Formats: sequence, C-alpha cells, structure tokens
Amino acid sequence: MYLNCHTYFSLRYGTLSVEELVELALAFGVRTLALTDVHNTSACYDFVRRCRAVDIDPVVGMEFRRQDELLYVALARNLEGFREINEFYSTYQHEGVAFPELPPNWSQVYVIYPWHKHDRLALADNEFLGIRPTELNQLFRSRYRHRQEKLVVLQPVTYKDKRSYNAHRLLRAIDHNTLLTKLKPHQYAEKDELMLPQEQLQGYFSDYPQILQNTKQILYDCVFGFTFGERHTKQNYTGHKYDDMVLLESLAQRGLERRYGLGNKTAQQRMARELQIIDQLDFNAYFLITWDFVRFSQSCGFYHVGRGSGANSLVAYCLGITDVDPLELDLYFERFLNPKRTSPPDFDIDYSWKDRDQVIDYVFKRYGQRHTALLATYQHFKARSVIREIGKVFGIPKAEIDQLLSKPTLKASDVDDVTRQAVRYAHYIKGFPSHLSIHAGGILIAKQPIHSYTATNMPPKGFPITHFDMYEAETIGLHKFDVLSQRGLGHIKEAAELIYQNHERSIDVHDIYRFKKDEKVRRLLATGRTVGCFYIESPAMRQLLQKLGCADYPTLVAASSVIRPGVARSGMMRAYIERHNGHPFRYLHPQLGEILGETYGVMVYQEDVIKVAHYFGGVDLAEADMLRRAMSGKFRTHQEFQEVSESFFRGCREKGYPEPIIQEVWRQMESFAGYSFCKAHSASFAVESYQSLYLKAHYPLDFIVAVINNFGGFYDAELYFHEARTWGATVYPPCVNEGAYMTSLKGQHIYVGFVHIKSLGQKLAKQLEAERTTHGPFRDLIDFMRRVPIHLEQLILLIRTGAFSFTGRTKANLLWEAHIRAPKYQAKKQRETLFDTQPKDFQLPDLPQAPLEDAYDEMELLGFPLCSPFGLLTQSIPNCLYVRDFPRRLGQEVEILGYLITVKTVKTVNGKFMQFANFVDGTGYFLDVTIFPTELEQYPLRGRAVYWLKGKVVAEFGVFSLELKHLKKLAYQPDPRLEAKPWEKQVGEKKSK
Repeated sequence: MYLNCHTYFSLRYGTLSVEELVELALAFGVRTLALTDVHNTSACYDFVRRCRAVDIDPVVGMEFRRQDELLYVALARNLEGFREINEFYSTYQHEGVAFPELPPNWSQVYVIYPWHKHDRLALADNEFLGIRPTELNQLFRSRYRHRQEKLVVLQPVTYKDKRSYNAHRLLRAIDHNTLLTKLKPHQYAEKDELMLPQEQLQGYFSDYPQILQNTKQILYDCVFGFTFGERHTKQNYTGHKYDDMVLLESLAQRGLERRYGLGNKTAQQRMARELQIIDQLDFNAYFLITWDFVRFSQSCGFYHVGRGSGANSLVAYCLGITDVDPLELDLYFERFLNPKRTSPPDFDIDYSWKDRDQVIDYVFKRYGQRHTALLATYQHFKARSVIREIGKVFGIPKAEIDQLLSKPTLKASDVDDVTRQAVRYAHYIKGFPSHLSIHAGGILIAKQPIHSYTATNMPPKGFPITHFDMYEAETIGLHKFDVLSQRGLGHIKEAAELIYQNHERSIDVHDIYRFKKDEKVRRLLATGRTVGCFYIESPAMRQLLQKLGCADYPTLVAASSVIRPGVARSGMMRAYIERHNGHPFRYLHPQLGEILGETYGVMVYQEDVIKVAHYFGGVDLAEADMLRRAMSGKFRTHQEFQEVSESFFRGCREKGYPEPIIQEVWRQMESFAGYSFCKAHSASFAVESYQSLYLKAHYPLDFIVAVINNFGGFYDAELYFHEARTWGATVYPPCVNEGAYMTSLKGQHIYVGFVHIKSLGQKLAKQLEAERTTHGPFRDLIDFMRRVPIHLEQLILLIRTGAFSFTGRTKANLLWEAHIRAPKYQAKKQRETLFDTQPKDFQLPDLPQAPLEDAYDEMELLGFPLCSPFGLLTQSIPNCLYVRDFPRRLGQEVEILGYLITVKTVKTVNGKFMQFANFVDGTGYFLDVTIFPTELEQYPLRGRAVYWLKGKVVAEFGVFSLELKHLKKLAYQPDPRLEAKPWEKQVGEKKSK
C-alpha cells in the first residue's frame, strides 16, 4: 500500500534511515514497499538488499518536485523504467531547469499525481491519481468517483513519530535558510505522513476496494530485477576479451624488456604468473584502460605517480602505470590480486592539480559520456555544524551559538529551554546526509549506460557524479578508476620546466635509479633538509629521517609508513628506530622474527599485518584480505574486523601461544586500523620523494619557486621564501618590471608573484606582463599609468607592496603622484603617440619611508614580512642561544628566540592536550619544541609571532629539541603608518592657525 516512502536521502527532508524504514515495514506487516526519495537514488540498492533480506518486495522510484510543490511520483516497473527515471531527472538537473508539469511518455514507469491535480489532467495508461485517506471526502464531488480504476492509495512516509516530525521541520527550515517560526505550511510535510498498520490503512479505503486493488496491482507489477554479485564495469578494451589478453601480454612483454633487459628469468616468471591471474580474474580490461589514460597523459607531457596496492604489480610497472620496481622491494602481487580476492583492485593514479581535469575529460570522451561518471561521497551533518544550523533556525544569537560550541561540556542547567531543544535535535540530526559531494578521484566506466544504475548530478566542475558512493558502487559490481590530484607533482613538473628555462638542462624525472644513488640526495635525506619535498617535509617526518639516518630507498620506504599514526600509536615507531640504530632487542615470538625480519619484528605495512594474521594466527588469505580492507577503513562497520579477530584468537590458541603474547600481537595489529599503508603505497610515495629530493639537491631555487607557485605543501608560502634564503636567494617584493603573476626566479633573485597581493586581480597582472613584453620595461610610474589601464585602488596596492621600488623613489612620493595623476590616466590605456610627451612635473617635498613601514605593508598585503621577523621586535633579548648551540648545552635549561611556523595538538592518554611546535631561530635553523599539558595550560601559543622560549635541551637519536618550561610572545615595534608624518603635522598646524 506504500507507494511513496522517503529516507533521509531525501536530503534535508526525510528523517528515516534505510534500516529504520525497512524495520517499520516489517513491524507493520508490509510485504511490498516503494522507495521514492525526493530527487535522489542514493538509497536504492541498500533498500533493495535490506528488503530482500526480510522477504519484502522492493520497488524503487523517485519523487519529483518543483521547489516545494509535489509534481508526481515515478515508480520503475523494471530496470528499464529505472533507467528512464534516472535519465529524465539527470537531463533536467544537468541543465539546471525546473522539472516540467508533466513527465515524458515513459514506457516502463508508473506515474502517480497528487490528488489536487485531478481536475487538470488527462491520464495516460501508466498514470494514476494518488488519494490520501484525508482526501477521500473530496471524491464525492469529483468526476473520478466513476473512474476509480485510475486511483491509487497515496500514503507518504516521511517520519515515524513526533520527534522525527519536528526534525523534518527543522531540516526544511535549514534548507530554506529561514527561522522555524517563518516556515510556511507548504514548505514541509503534513503530520500524517507516517507508516500505519496495513489493516488500519486498508480500513480507510474499505468502501473503495477498486482503489486498493489498483494499488496492489501497481506494486505487484513493479520488479527491480537487479542481480548483485555481477560485474558491471566495462569488461573489454579492444571489443573482445581474447584480444584484450593478447594486447596486454604484448604490451607487458615490451615493457619487461625496457625495464629489465633481456634474459631476466625472475622477472619473466613473475610476469607470466601475474598475467595468468589477471586473465583468470577477468581484469585484462581494467589494466588496459588504466594504461590507456596513463599513455594519454604521458603524450601530453603530464607527470603521474601510480600508487596504492597496484604498485605491487610487475605488469603495472612494465606498462608504465607505476615507477615502483616490485622485485627490488620484494612486493608480492597477491596483495593486489589473488584468486581468493572477491573485491576489485585499486590503481591510484596521481596527477598535478593543473593536469588532472584534462585526464578526466579524456576518460569521459574516450569511453563515452553515457557510460562514465564520477563517484559521489555523502556529506553528513557534523556535530558542530548542525548545532550552528539548528541554532540559526531557532533564532539563537550567533554569540550564544559560539559560546555553546566553545564549551562542549556545558551542562543542561546552564542553558535556556530553546538552547536545550536545539542541542537535543542537533544530536538527533547529526549523521544525516546533508548533500552530495565529489569523490576525490573515483571514475566509473560502466558496461551499460550509467543511468541504468543511478541518476547523476552535474556539479560546477562539469563532470556528472553518481548518487551513490564508492562502497555502494563496489557492492553492485562497478569498479572505480582513481584519477587523483596532488600538488607535489605540480612542484616536480614546474621545477623541471624552470630548470630547462633557466639552465637549459632537461631532467628526466623518471630516472629514479640515478636519483637513489645521488650523493647530494643522500645528504639531504640524512640531515632532514627536505622542506618542500613531497611527503617528507613535515617537522615529524624530518625528525624521523634524522633519527633513522635515512640515506637509502628501502629506509625511506619504511619511514613513509612508520610515520603513520598506526605504527606510532602502537608504540612500535620508537621500537623501529631503536632497532634500526642497532639497539639490542628480542622478538615477541620466534616466529615473528621469521615473518618480520626485514622490519626488525615491527609491523610497518599492511602486508606485515596480513602476514602475521596468516602465518602466525592461521587466518586464511581471504580473511586476511578482509582484515586489510577493515584496516583501510573500507567497510561501513567493524563487523568483519570482529570476525577476523575471533578467527585470529582461535588460531593462536590452537597453536598454543601464551595468552599475553596473543593479546600483544593483536593490540599491535588492531592499532593499524584506518592508518596503515601497504608497502607498495609507501614505495610510490618514496619514488615521488626522490624526484623532489633530486631537484632540490641540484637546483634548489628552481625547485622552491615551483613549490611556491603550486600553493601546496605542509607550510605557508612565508616558510618557503625563508627556505629559499637559506639556499642563497635574495627575495624581492613584487616588481612591475621584473616580476610576474606567479613568483619568478632570475639568477639568485626571487620576485614575489603578484598572485600573493591580496585583492589584486589576475587580469591586471596579466595585462601588465603583456604590455611589458610587447613594448618593453616601464620607465617610471607615469609611464606605467599611461600604458596599463588601472584603477587607483589597484595602483595603490602595487605601490604599497614595493612594485615600483626600481624607480628609486619612496612609496610616499609615489602615492602622492598616483593621486595627482590618477584623474588623467585612471582605468584607461592612453593612445599611442608618435612623440613621447612628458607630463608636467610637480615638485614634491622629501617624503621619507622607513623599512618598518615596508614590513607592515607586506604583512597587511602579502600576509608576511619579507624581512626577518626578529628585526621587528621592540627590543633585543640578551643571553639567548641559537639551535646550533644545543649540542653543547644538552640537559641544560636555555633561553632562545623562535618564530612560530606550525603547531600540532594531540590528546594524551589521560585526555589532556599537549603540543609539538615548530619554530625557526634567528639564524634560520628549525627548532622543535614539546609543550606538555601543564605548560600548555599556563603558556598557550597565541598565533604567528616571535616567542621567547625557556626550556630544557633534550636529544633523541641525535636529534635535538626543547622541552618547554616557559614562553612569552614578544611585541613588534608599533606600526609607524598609524603615526602622523612630519608633513602631515605641518599641514595640521597651518590649518589650526
């Protein structure tokens, strides 16, 4: 009887989860149930699975609205009908136009109109009028009292009780961005949209058996015959599976010769085994499609990194999908694909953020818009954001909401009734889906048109997204291709381009073998001078590299995984460092020495955990793979994790291991959940790190400028400009004659790009570059104003950031002249003349400019000063040391000045907070400071500034840091721009006279 049910995937409308809806139906004896979420198909497959599990026949469809008006409900008679609904919705959603009053002439879809349209419609065979129990009294006056064959029961289900009804109204107010009290009745559902017992609902229509029969017949006629467990990804590349196998073998063989030369039997045997498994599991097309778009990107000159478990594959290495040699690191292919694996494998292909969209566009065009879509993710209402949203619709002032959020432990007695209600419903709505977003890089290429599986939305990016996420895609047999973006590859590509431009050297960034042997690279790694280098530039990672004395590829691969929270949380990161540095140790159990000898008995990679589960605990490989996926957070619940836990403990006990050892081994394994890397993934990151390291070691300034221009990395731009100085660069403010929109490098001179000037448009920067290229450098301010159309406000920005310092005139003089000349030149380019006429010269008084004013201008307009922040202090602090003095002051209390760079806050085991702060000292060296909970409460950091620090010098594995005892934020000299200038005082005195 229920043709119109909603879940909370009727976004900002419904209140029931799929599970709750099905449980309600089961409790009320419903045997057939239709899900028709508003403009959404996200819940369809989960709904179908859950219904089938309890012997309820599922029907799927969609409810169409125009703003708040219900137009019609569409029910799919079969899979073809589902496609018709999805295609109709997607067409209008992509074009951004409202849905029409009437749907198209669907052949496999039932359409149900609301009763209030009964006088305006001529119904087709597949169209019906839905009538609610409360509307039956209107039937007597309608012509449909004699046409009951076109009427069906319409009892919408939107909530289950009064509380969920209230939540529904709150969601509608949030959606309309209005106060709850101003919500109009037509903007929310009626109070009776509840599920009723079958007998009660049928009782309302006891005088109209024809209507009941019509409703049952529609439900009976709708069959969603989707079969789970089948593959729906594109199954061939060439058009025939056999041809795919032959092509893949041919490409792999050619790549094998290129990578290993002729006669490498180990590689050949590995290749044959991999190809056999790939063909057996029917993944030839998966490899070929990945190879295809990687080949396209290479033809465009794009750099990529193939990572994830796919880097375990020798075939992938030989196809050029990855640059990780699986033989060198003893990576086993079965981690990527094995005969017992039921889930699809993953290739994660990273591109520069500038290039990725072109690769995605190629995939859409190559495999067809009808068959391709990006995956969605569900954005949910979070605890803090939903309190803010509900507070707004309740009319709670923003200041009170801020106070409420700042005190999460606030007691109910401390707030009024309205606030209490807001918090109560915030907890209720928390976790509801709020809107669809785009997955980081998942692309689906479907065997059938994509609308056979889902409706799609068109976000501003211009590529359609599905209504389901990666988990649902996997359950219905659609395997994603991951085309991701990261800024590290942008650094590498632009650095190579700058090196060619500035040094006429062409760098093959894929010559990883040479990079691994480079002595300069080894020195950078071992000393932790890795700022700007992909994945290894954070303070924690630089410390780890120094503690390990990292100077080779295998150690860097291990470090890339050891740094992950899973290893650190288990307490094994310290154990790994100690053992790597030769400290004596004993394996927890002799068998662990055989399994984990390479990593000193420490579980570092996902593979290590799988090995321990399989060889130590007796868990079979299929269960071990479930464990791997649970560790990666790829399940919605931890049920599978619990099942493997029981299997592991049972196997260990059968082998007779002591209970404390079993518990400790499992503790270490469990701590990896959600954090661990597979070894191939770490190896891929290490390859990219080596590419960055080589470029920095040999061309440091070109590399650092590339990092700055890609706006990526662990730190703000200020730190990278500082890093450039430590490598010998002189940093200048933006310059209209030497600079460009992006930061530029000329010899040892770096000019800050116009892009860093707040509120200065890109169009102006490009215009002045083009004018300078065409007609030569600007002679002075007047020449610039004559040649470049510019508003006075933008000209002032350029002057204040020092862009006209080449004229030799102070900013004050230039600003006066700009104001005097602006009416003549402002915002229009002057006509070219045969003879260059000089404007009338004005004699201005001497208007000096202090360096401190420049610093404050830079902090305001660039976000940071180009001078040393230590030079801005009101006074010098005596008796302060530098980081270079730490080795001879080990164990002593010292005082030092540090400029704050970054802070990491962590929660201790007892629930208190502590911080790891990173500073630079007056000589530019990095200073790591540990702030324990007691000191943090007494001396909190207060933003980016220079601090006086007092603490104890400590060392761990040769790496020095400071344990804080006391700190004080130091004041800068007052802003001289706020003081009256001498000439301003003279003017004021004259006026007073």
